[in-house]
Parts: sequence; structure tokens; C-alpha cells
Amino acid sequence: MDRTVPRTGSEEIELYMRTYYSLLRSTDSITIETLVESHLAMRSSLHEYADAAEPDASALMYSALRLPACIVAVEELLIGQMERAFVAAGYKDIAAWERVYATGRRRRTHFNGDNALAFYIVSRSDIDDLVPILTSFQIEWNKLHQLLQSEELRALLRPYAGGGDLPSEDFSRLAEGLRMTVGDLKRLHLLWAGDFVKNLLSICRGRKSMNLRLIAGSLADYRRATDSWWHELCDELALADIDPQERPVYFVSSNTHALINLLAGFARRYEESLVNYIEQFAEKSLLTEYEDIKESYHKSIDNFLYYVLRQYLTEHGDKARRVLEEEEHRLGIHRVPSRHGFEKETQVIELGKLEPRWFDPRLGRADDLAPLRYSNAIIVNIDYPLGMASYELLSRVSQGAGRLDGVYVMGKAATLNGRIGDMMIPNVIHDEHSQNTYLFRNCFTARHVRTYMEHGNVLDNQKAVTVRGTFLQNPNYMSVFYKEGYTDIEMEGGPYLSAVYEAFRPQRHPVNEIVDLHSVKFDIGFLHYASDKPMKRGQNLGAGSLSYGGVEPTYAAAIAILRRIFYNETEKLIETTFEALPAF
Repeated sequence: MDRTVPRTGSEEIELYMRTYYSLLRSTDSITIETLVESHLAMRSSLHEYADAAEPDASALMYSALRLPACIVAVEELLIGQMERAFVAAGYKDIAAWERVYATGRRRRTHFNGDNALAFYIVSRSDIDDLVPILTSFQIEWNKLHQLLQSEELRALLRPYAGGGDLPSEDFSRLAEGLRMTVGDLKRLHLLWAGDFVKNLLSICRGRKSMNLRLIAGSLADYRRATDSWWHELCDELALADIDPQERPVYFVSSNTHALINLLAGFARRYEESLVNYIEQFAEKSLLTEYEDIKESYHKSIDNFLYYVLRQYLTEHGDKARRVLEEEEHRLGIHRVPSRHGFEKETQVIELGKLEPRWFDPRLGRADDLAPLRYSNAIIVNIDYPLGMASYELLSRVSQGAGRLDGVYVMGKAATLNGRIGDMMIPNVIHDEHSQNTYLFRNCFTARHVRTYMEHGNVLDNQKAVTVRGTFLQNPNYMSVFYKEGYTDIEMEGGPYLSAVYEAFRPQRHPVNEIVDLHSVKFDIGFLHYASDKPMKRGQNLGAGSLSYGGVEPTYAAAIAILRRIFYNETEKLIETTFEALPAF
């Protein structure tokens, strides 16, 4: 078969990657400063004004959202896969370090309370993600540091060092002095909240000069970490009398809340409590939205309640979560965190224990789903792996599962032809990791999703490209792919399909080939919703957030996935089980 392989033509990106991988081979720390020159030369689309004197507000916020708040104090950065690797490197008390979190990345991270931060990684994709984020953050910090040497700006900030908000006039003067728009500075203020002035004064006091050390990063290290994750998962499931080797498995890659919200019915059952919560909530727009939905005949209340439930659990914490966890356990929903390695919550859902009467009504009539009670299949839902972690985790699941009956992936992507909030459904994925172009039958089409989206387009028959990192793209890179018809840019599809190939073929996936997966015997489904428009300035999640606007495509994708699983499972049960059962 003739093949026109998409060529990025971006030597600058390759040079940048070679630079940090060669430096990270050192057993000693490297300075982030040594990466700045190649980072600037890359001309990343996410860091368009990296070499400008004025701050690149979108790049700063994109990076800050994906780093824990303590990054302001951090000077030493450590990367490794397993707790024992850090201990072997001399960090004996790593388990006692404080767990810290980033808004935009679910990655296990520990802070020593002083100046050191340890990241647990799953694959080399975490390095391709972390290094540009850290470099971008340091570049933008140092721009702000230079601008904050103005005595006028320091005098403006000092009175608010102990707290309090700047008056609008002073805020405007600060934005002008920092060469930012008032809107950009307001978004930074929202991100840093009560630490806004404190952080700016920290930036004023000194340049950022972080050191980075790779503790362990071989392929064997990644596989040991993944193997440890699988054994921890099996040990936890054994307590609930679940053996994945004896169960059919539907593999899902999504977030940690959508499937459970749709299946457990908590939001509808606790609607009164949630309404009382938003009536007291400072953001009155939520109450306005609720009242508008109740008066409308065509708007769904469920998506709104799921959004409020998440906010409610964040504020009311342990007590509310304990109640929900007890009900989840009764419904055969098991949450299994990774305790000693990378951050990756796994959810295992027993189809036979679910209560269809509690389902979101969009999943189907309870009577039609009654056959599920005879199922012994499980859904294994993995919390959004990043890049090559997808390959490592799905490979391990396919080795340990009794039978793999479907692989379904939902997640964010950048779009070159759509709008933020649109849904993209590919049936061709070019993988920058393996250089393979995968052709497959996506079990989803536009009609499976369109019904559950009031806004946005649903674009099927798309061509996607799996990139190695969000920053590892530039206009030249994207324009070349666009000319080849690739409009959906994401990070997991290619690695997942490499694992799918190995799940049904007797050899390792090929390299730099067209790979036809139409003969795979189980479902393959990909649903991507657009969160970024990298070819348009400011259209990325550093410039804003999907927030409530991201709820609709998230739940449209999750509903389509669950309906597909239910359809497949009930069909199998009707064919194989009900012949031996009395009519019901």
C-alpha cells in the first residue's frame, strides 16, 4: 500500500527533546536554565511569546495550572516511578513528604515542606510533559521578576502583603506595569487566589533557577511501576472476591466521576441538598442556571447536578464522601488508588450489581437493562493516562484480563477545524511515538453522541494525530498535519492502539507502517472533545477553562460509552445465558 507519511519538518522540536533527554542521563541534577535556549528555538504554539520581553499570560497560566501551588518555593525537582527508587537515591523519608496537587494534572507529587518536589511518573510521556511545563514556568517567572524590579510596583504591592485585594485602580496600574491586560491579570489572580500578592512579592525577590534530577527512567523501571500498580489493584479486588482473570473486561479511559455519576444516581437522589448548597454559594450564576433549566423543557438537569455535586464534595469533603462510598460499594463500584507508585485511580464496576433504576435516564429504560443483573463482566475505568502510560497500562490490563471485550477512550484534544466544546470521532490515528498510522472501525459515529449535546458540533470520520507533548508542537508542525487532513490533536490514541494491536496479534506492534485494525474482534471507541484551538491565539486551557461548559461533551461521551457497553453485554447475555434461564 502506498503511504504518504505526515512529516512534521520540525527539527527544533527534535533538538529540544534530544537536549533534555541527553542531559537527564546524568546522575546529577541539571538546571532548567540549560533548556531555555532550545525551548525558545522550538517556538511552541503553547508558548508563542516565549522570547518576548512581556509575559505570555496564557503560557504562564497553562503551566501554573499543571504544577502544585508550592512550586513558588521549589528549587529542587525529582522525577521517578516508585517510592523505593527515591529511597535508593537517598530520599529515605519520601513517604512522609506532603502530598500536593495541581489543578490541571493528576500526577502523584510530594513536597518536603521546604524547597524540594518529587514527581511520580508512569512513562516517558510524563517527562515530555513535565520538562516543557517547568521550563515555561521558569521563563515566565523571570520575565515577571524583571518587571517587578520597578519600585513603583513594589510599593503598590507591599500594603497587601498580609492579605486583601488591590483596589481596581491599583490593579489596573499593576497590569500596566506587568505588561499584561487587566483580563489576563484577573485570571492569574483567580488562579493564585489569596496568594496572589504573596506570590508576586516572591517573584520580585529573586529569579527562578530550578534544578531537575531523573531518579529512574528506564523502560524496565516503567514496566516495574506498571506491574506494581496491577498487583496492587488485584490485591484490592481480591477482598471483594473479584478476579479480573476470570471476568470479561470492558476497558474505559475517562475521568473519575462521569461513569459513577451516571450509574449511581447520587445527584438526582440528593438534588434538594445540592439546591440548598447553590442557594448559599457565592457564585449566583449557578442558581440562575438551575432556575433556567427547571423552566425549560429541553434542557437536562442531570449534567448541571453532576457539576454541582463535584463542587459540593470538594467543600463538604469527608462526611459526604463516606456516605457515597458506602453506596458505591453496595452497587459494586470499587475505587482503587495506587498507594506506592504513580497517581492513578482505577475504578472497577461490576455490571451485575448495578441498580438500573438509579441510572441516568439517558442510559436507557430500567426494564430493558434488567438482563445486566446476570452479567459477571466488569468495567475497568482508568483515570486519563498521559501519552505512553496508555500503552503500558492497557498492555498490562489485556495480559491480566480474562477476556477483553472493548476499549473505549474519552478525553480532551485540540482541534484545527472545530470549536472548543465540539466532539471529534476519529477512525484514523497517526502515532508520533511509533510513527504508525492506525486504521480502525470506531464503534461510535455522530448519531451516538449528537442526542446528548445541545451545543457544539459532532464531527465523525476525523483523522487524529497523537503527539508526544502539549508543548511539543509549533505552527509548522500543525500546518503540515493540517495539509494532510489531520485536525484532531491528542496524546493517548496511538499508544492505546499499539496496545490493542498486541492484544490480538502474536507480535509487538510494528514501527512506521500503516496498521489495519479492522479485524480486531472487540470494540474500539474513541471520543475526543475539543478543549484547545492551538492555531488561534489564546484558545487553550491556559487562556481559560472548560469549567461548566466542559460538562456537556464529557457526559455525552460517557453516556455513549455506557450505552455501547450495555448493548454489547445484553446481546451476549441474550445469546448465551437466557436460554438456560426462565423467562422474566
